[in-house]
Amino acid sequence: MPHQTPARLASPALPMQAMNVTNGKPKDIVVFSGGSAANSLVDVFKTVAENNKSSLSYVIPISDNGGSSSELIRVFGGPGIGDVRSRLVRLIPDDEANTDTEKGAIKAFFNYRLPNDAEKARLEWLDIVEARHALWQHISTPKKELIRSFLNLINLEIVKKVRPSSVFNFSSASIGNLFLTGARLFSGSFESAIYLLSSICQVPQNVSVLPAINTNFSHHISAGLANGTSIMGQNAISHPSIPTALPDVSVNGVSETEEHDSIEDANLPGSLPTLRKQYISFTKSEEEDLPARIERVWYINPFGQEIRPPANPKVIDALHSSQSIIYSIGSLYTSIIPSLILRGVGEAIASTSIKHKILILNSTVDRETGPSSTPFTALDFVAAIARACAESRGSFGTVPTSEYRTYVTHLVHLEGPDTPQVNKAEFSSLGIETIRLYGRKGEDGKGLRYDEKALNQALEATIGKGNVRADKSRRNTLDG
Repeated sequence: MPHQTPARLASPALPMQAMNVTNGKPKDIVVFSGGSAANSLVDVFKTVAENNKSSLSYVIPISDNGGSSSELIRVFGGPGIGDVRSRLVRLIPDDEANTDTEKGAIKAFFNYRLPNDAEKARLEWLDIVEARHALWQHISTPKKELIRSFLNLINLEIVKKVRPSSVFNFSSASIGNLFLTGARLFSGSFESAIYLLSSICQVPQNVSVLPAINTNFSHHISAGLANGTSIMGQNAISHPSIPTALPDVSVNGVSETEEHDSIEDANLPGSLPTLRKQYISFTKSEEEDLPARIERVWYINPFGQEIRPPANPKVIDALHSSQSIIYSIGSLYTSIIPSLILRGVGEAIASTSIKHKILILNSTVDRETGPSSTPFTALDFVAAIARACAESRGSFGTVPTSEYRTYVTHLVHLEGPDTPQVNKAEFSSLGIETIRLYGRKGEDGKGLRYDEKALNQALEATIGKGNVRADKSRRNTLDG
């Protein structure tokens, strides 16, 4: 099927990030990540950027169609904004993180989720909109009224969308997601909405949060498995689901598509039902194995056809002005690769001006990097990244191992019972440096987590001021 490429959206011109150059060489850092997992490493990335006097750009995917974002997408369309909101709020300076200060109160406000019960959630939402909720304490009147204006706008839009066949479900809704959607609808620009929330959260000026695609429309992904089946939609890929085939399922002579077409929402008639369902409630703790390994991820239009959208131009600009890129921890196929397969990204990453291309390896495998009988090795992670970048450049199929170093130059990893296997000699033969860290146990006493100090030292030794030998005397937490 021929690739279909949507037209690039026009957006208001905002000041471009100035290129950070020293001695004619770019010094900026670009981090590819999703939301929650990489949030634990934000302070590490901040320290590394500050020590190297670098700007820091986070590239965040917008294909998530699960959780409360699924209801916003169903009713209003637009990108999956949960990971963008999560990162912006996480970047609020931690020196005033307690809720008795305005910054702490704003962090708590935008991170707040309404109750699971839909009716209780709706009533609590009205208390928030009407400024009667305790969340407003410690937020100054000017900021409170500015925030409320966009919450009132999204509330009005929700009321206008109510139909007998379609009522907005406030269950577990994120207040930050509702605000960001209200700002996007008001301005007509996702980029402007991000700028507004960044300003309110006082995100440092040297840090940018960039959606992988700058768009006012929904973009979904599909995964192809080794057994030939496909799964449509990010939530279905990440969480237990039966592989979705394209043919419609009929019940009593009525197809699923026809049933969904009777509901007034933001989806085009004939859109795949799996892209239109509410995925408000799902479990993250119980992950069933996929029936086969994921081999490839691609973008699809609402009817399931493959498309090849271009990356946000600001992402390409950030890559061209960077000396180092980091593939952070997180879901490989739904947090990292959706940003890499976009047109323009692979070519920019392959540039020789980017000296360090660092993969921080997950401390364990998950549903996307299984099944448990044949878990991904570290080399499998690198191969998936290389293939995604090659596909961004229009090259489909297996990537020769000799080209892996074009996209990954360094591998940072932990070593433990459940960590992906790392063959150091194999990586050495490919010209990829491996750096082993000693981790710490998770809060539940299970698994390993990256120690911030050790990871900071490893990144400093790689990205930093060049004198790696001098650093080794104090790097007792890592094995280079």
